[in-house]
Amino acid sequence: MADFSVADVKKLREMTGAGMMDAKKALTEAGGDIEAAVDALRAKGLATAQKKSSRTAAEGLVGVAVEGNKGVAVEVNSETDFVAKNDKFQDFVAKVTGVALSLDGTDVEALKAAAYPDGGTVSDKLTDNVATIGENQQIRRIGAVSVSSGAVVSYVHNAAAEGLGKIGVLVALESDLGADVLEPFGKQLAMHIASMFPQALNADGLDADVIERERAIAQEKAAESGKPENVQEKMVEGAIKKFAKENALLSQMFVMDNKISVEDAVAKFAKDNGGSATLTDYVRFQLGEGIEKEESDFAAEVAAAVGG
Repeated sequence: MADFSVADVKKLREMTGAGMMDAKKALTEAGGDIEAAVDALRAKGLATAQKKSSRTAAEGLVGVAVEGNKGVAVEVNSETDFVAKNDKFQDFVAKVTGVALSLDGTDVEALKAAAYPDGGTVSDKLTDNVATIGENQQIRRIGAVSVSSGAVVSYVHNAAAEGLGKIGVLVALESDLGADVLEPFGKQLAMHIASMFPQALNADGLDADVIERERAIAQEKAAESGKPENVQEKMVEGAIKKFAKENALLSQMFVMDNKISVEDAVAKFAKDNGGSATLTDYVRFQLGEGIEKEESDFAAEVAAAVGG
């Protein structure tokens, strides 16, 4: 008996672009483990890497707010997009983001315990929202950046309202230049981050487990090449360097000028404006990234209900 369903095959094909038979074979060999099947297909050159952050699964909103040299991003999830468009929910996310801005740190529980502008705590208001709107809602995470001198710039992609949307970005520019000079360039950097999915500021910040997974895939590809072992080692190291360059923000090619890296773009901006500037940190929240939402089979549910 197969350890996977037709839905699993469909999901794997959507994730990788692989053919039907290749997807079924990969799932069979992986015992139904979709992530392992993805790796197997990539190792065979039958799929390309897909960033998990592009697979939005949950609904809700990301809120961003900046005050002075500090900025925060907060993700609040709901069950449906319908609720995300609700004025009451949007007001809640905006006010919670403002509360988060007044706190130190990124502890969700501390945010829930904080005072809500309309009275009570954030947790009290969240509970009231669930009862009033009739749908589960959760504050999922908080991100924060700050600078000692310079500017924090925010950006929301496809904003649903001021400071609210499905992708929220914060950019921290440490600089001796004025905010009026930094803001336009910071917005360009934020737009780059929104579109290019960096996984870390620099190569050293990339997740070690992710690097090892990429190394294992590269090693399998190199082994299948049949080339001498010393050549295989160079192939693996080259693949890892390429992955790091493409996924670390500072080494990514700048979308506004694809002839230079983000790091060089920052240096050029500083030089052109007669000052100093360093991109020290960033936050990129995409609604639902990393969450796999169960997809129900409506026809099957109806059939089961009728049968019951």
